[in-house]
Amino acid sequence: MAYDLIVVGSGPGGYVAAIRAAQLGMKVAVVERESLGGICLNWGCIPTKALLKSAQVFEYISHASDYGIEVAEPTADFGKMIGRSRGVADGMSKGINFLFRKNKIEVLTGNGKLIRGKKVEVTDESGKATTYDAEHIIVAVGSRARELPNLPIDGKKIIGYREAMTLPDQPKRMVVVGAGAIGVEFAYFYNSIGTEVTIVEYMEQGLVPREDADVSKELTKVYKKKGIKTLANTSVEQVDTSGDVLKVMTKNRKSGKEEVIECDVVLSAAGITPNTENIGLEDLGVEVERGLIHVDDRYQTNVPGLYAIGDITPGPALAHVASAEGIICVEAIAGQKPAALDYGNIPGCTYCSPEVASVGYTEAGAKEAGYEIKVGKFPFSASGKASAAGAKEGFVKVIFDAKYGEWLGAHMIGANVTEMIAEVVASRKLETTGHEIIKTVHPHPTMSEAVMEAAAAAYGEVIHL
Repeated sequence: MAYDLIVVGSGPGGYVAAIRAAQLGMKVAVVERESLGGICLNWGCIPTKALLKSAQVFEYISHASDYGIEVAEPTADFGKMIGRSRGVADGMSKGINFLFRKNKIEVLTGNGKLIRGKKVEVTDESGKATTYDAEHIIVAVGSRARELPNLPIDGKKIIGYREAMTLPDQPKRMVVVGAGAIGVEFAYFYNSIGTEVTIVEYMEQGLVPREDADVSKELTKVYKKKGIKTLANTSVEQVDTSGDVLKVMTKNRKSGKEEVIECDVVLSAAGITPNTENIGLEDLGVEVERGLIHVDDRYQTNVPGLYAIGDITPGPALAHVASAEGIICVEAIAGQKPAALDYGNIPGCTYCSPEVASVGYTEAGAKEAGYEIKVGKFPFSASGKASAAGAKEGFVKVIFDAKYGEWLGAHMIGANVTEMIAEVVASRKLETTGHEIIKTVHPHPTMSEAVMEAAAAAYGEVIHL
């Protein structure tokens, strides 16, 4: 059977590309070997947020007396939390299936492999292979947890993010290797329900090492108060899994100090690896470097009619990036002229507690790029809404070019800041200056007032500090 477009993979890049293509009148099929929605919807973005919400609710109830409410001693039902998370993911996957039916998109279940001549071979569970033709093919097969050489994931004692969402029992002690988004989110979840958590991070900055240094310091301070131990600038040398108790051997990269940490399970959260093996790229001569597929600004590979989007291409490995890439790719295929994606204005969000959100240059990055800058910072401790909500941790930090007022970056840590960062993304897209933000009336009382106040602080006009 022939199609206008076959999309290999149904994650946030693949399913969005397929739906947009159908809207533009194409006959579309999607190849998926597991569940519609890919890793993000089934094992990443969505179910982890369900777990984090359970943790947040548990924390609220545990601190109900702070709000003048007395409740009995709460207990966390680990199994029910996991079950709720899986239920949310299943519901969202069914939603994708509904959207596919609505847009007359056919699902080809099985493993997809690229074949010369604009063909995709799909092998189902029984081993039966069927070949399909398409004028255009988009590869959107995503990524998986990266395994460190000295930290092989066995799924039981050393686990990845998928196992962390489906453990049969709550561990008493956990070591998290890697302090990026995945690591700090799971560290928060397990710590909040009573697991003793230690985070080991190879980079010197420690927690969320790619974020602004001030954000990392604030999160480290908050996590310390929660009882989460962080070892920064530290490597995991090896893990002894021979006994019931695991022994994680660590070494500080600066001092050389060695430490052995005992735990029940190790979560490897050391990044991701693109799924570009065994899908036929080599047979077609597709240009690949370190597992990532080379594409142009319309996501065309060096092979005519073949495209790639999402985690298997250079750029931020984020769900919203994959979706945006998919739309641009399909609109270009349809003969439209979509603007290229501005990778300098991509927001990043981490859903720990407090949340972290950022876009653009860090302060250090702006200086390294040669800008003369103005920096403003407004703490939530000075926010009326944050005080009323009992969420005074964190701040909003903004960075402007001193010469022209260009908004170079923003960095937030606090309650619900992942809902606030879009204001900055839209403002930067519209080339808004610092003075324009100061004069933009923000509603009171809200957490978002902190954006205006931080901008005012950068120009020496802040009122509430």
